[in-house]
Amino acid sequence: MKPQNDWSLRLAKSADADQMPAIEKAASSLFADDPDLDKFDFDDLWKPTELRKFIRRGHCLVAHVGEHFAGFLVSEPFGRELHIWEMDVHPDFQQRGIGAGLIRACQIDARNTGFRALTLTTFHDLAWNGPFYAKLGFDEVTALDAHPRLASELANEADDGLPIDRRCAMIYFLD
Repeated sequence: MKPQNDWSLRLAKSADADQMPAIEKAASSLFADDPDLDKFDFDDLWKPTELRKFIRRGHCLVAHVGEHFAGFLVSEPFGRELHIWEMDVHPDFQQRGIGAGLIRACQIDARNTGFRALTLTTFHDLAWNGPFYAKLGFDEVTALDAHPRLASELANEADDGLPIDRRCAMIYFLD
């Protein structure tokens, strides 16, 4: 069994953006054999310049295992909601609680900075996606007409080749 307490989290720094696409690419390899994703471009990764714009906003996190960059979370404010665009943990460092730690740290940051909710889009049918977020308190958004921003994001994902019937928007309301 892998140690569960050998990792740390911190706010992302501009220089971290250069390492994030490699983590994203490695994490996306878990989806490579999914036949529903044959139209999805796995090489279309976040660019470091795009990531730096999010990092400057102050709500992005990185995880390390010792000196190794292990994962990250990228989010962006939309009014009183903080949207999680990407959360990836390198396959070599999964099953250690890092992903849950990134989400919990994001929840704390969002609550402490006055956001009303966290939002994201994900696969509802994969254990490390929808059910994972549900365990952390996220609910599936079923009334997308009340959340046009999330409905629009799901439509964009379908245009990018993701199977819309397997995607969902989720929300976590903060106290």
